[in-house]
Amino acid sequence: MTLHNRAPLIVLAVLPAAVQAQLDGLRRVHYPPERNRVPAHCTLFHAIPGMVADELAATLAVLAASTAPPRARIGGVIDLDGGTAFEVISPELVDLRDALADRFHGLLSGGDAVAPRLHVTIQNKVERSTARALQGHLRATWQSLDITIPALAVHRVIAGSWHPVGTWRLRRAR
Repeated sequence: MTLHNRAPLIVLAVLPAAVQAQLDGLRRVHYPPERNRVPAHCTLFHAIPGMVADELAATLAVLAASTAPPRARIGGVIDLDGGTAFEVISPELVDLRDALADRFHGLLSGGDAVAPRLHVTIQNKVERSTARALQGHLRATWQSLDITIPALAVHRVIAGSWHPVGTWRLRRAR
């Protein structure tokens, strides 16, 4: 097994294209450009061990075939101290994540081993006053978005960069 194959895997909820574009736009404006290396995203797992990539892919294939696309709400503003995010509210997505967490129990660590606080970060590592100003603006102007999560995606994390592994469309009919 190469070092590349051992790199951790990040699992994301894929956002609908129009919502992705909207959140990416906010991120481009408010995230420090030198740190903005990835698109806006909703992380389900930050670091599943890379050695189980094949097992993760097989598990996602089965789940995708048997799971309807979860409904979600991109809701209120979350204060990250030096940053800003939107909460993602979705009991269905949490259930899907819990099924994956059960499958990979014992391999999860840190935040991946506890109940998630799903969100999409649009600003991070800025001065507290800058974050508070954006939060105030967004609380006054942001309209929650009701969406459907069409897929899950996996990337390898190598030296801080993401390398796509695959995308699994959630396709069971409601």
